[in-house]
Amino acid sequence: MTYVTSPTFRYHPAVVAQQAATLQILSQNRFTLGLGSGEALNEHIVATGWPGANVRQARLVEAIDIISALFDGGSVNYQGKYLQVDSARLWDLPDVRVPLGVAVSGKQSCELFGPKAAVMVGIDPKPELTAMWDQYSIGKPSRKVAQLPISWDADVQAATERAHQLFRWSLTDWKVNAELPSPAAFDSSSSTARPEDVAATIPCGNDVGAVVKAAKEFFDAGYTDLALVQVGGDQQDSFFQAATAEILPELRKL
Repeated sequence: MTYVTSPTFRYHPAVVAQQAATLQILSQNRFTLGLGSGEALNEHIVATGWPGANVRQARLVEAIDIISALFDGGSVNYQGKYLQVDSARLWDLPDVRVPLGVAVSGKQSCELFGPKAAVMVGIDPKPELTAMWDQYSIGKPSRKVAQLPISWDADVQAATERAHQLFRWSLTDWKVNAELPSPAAFDSSSSTARPEDVAATIPCGNDVGAVVKAAKEFFDAGYTDLALVQVGGDQQDSFFQAATAEILPELRKL
């Protein structure tokens, strides 16, 4: 699953649709296309300007319409306010249609994208958000995928310092983060976050119980899937070993 890609600025939705169809074929129908309205950090580089959230969401609506039409098969022409397609076609379609997921944060995004996607993507364990998605979603029942960052390490202090260095930006509301154009801006906006502040929101260390406690909040809020994100590239191997042997068996009990 992509978690999530923006098909509205750097990447044209017709190209994203082709990539998704190919991945679905290669993965033997195990792929989910997760989409979002983008963030300035990644998208502003094409120098088309960075519009407000309403425009970004309107662009995403058009992009999803294009992608869905291409998944239907046949030749697609589309003339939207923001995006256009001329005689596009996916020549190799998978046996199983690629499920669409969309990142949402409130009522407006649930109303816009629930009718267009079967999978909700979120980052906050808010039962009111999952309930709103269920109200509008075409998926009955729908999958709801959340992200849980983890800084796994036998050394709790090292895990905390690493999470503070690499992931403290996650303490800032995404409505702010989506507007930041550079790593320097992320660094500045999170400069007041302390290591203990980060450790209060991200499990740091090798306590399986802390991971289970954090995960339970999402499941209790109505999420069906959880993406575990290890903070720090050098610790991936030890994390995957722990996930296989210790973490996942406990999470499945939830």
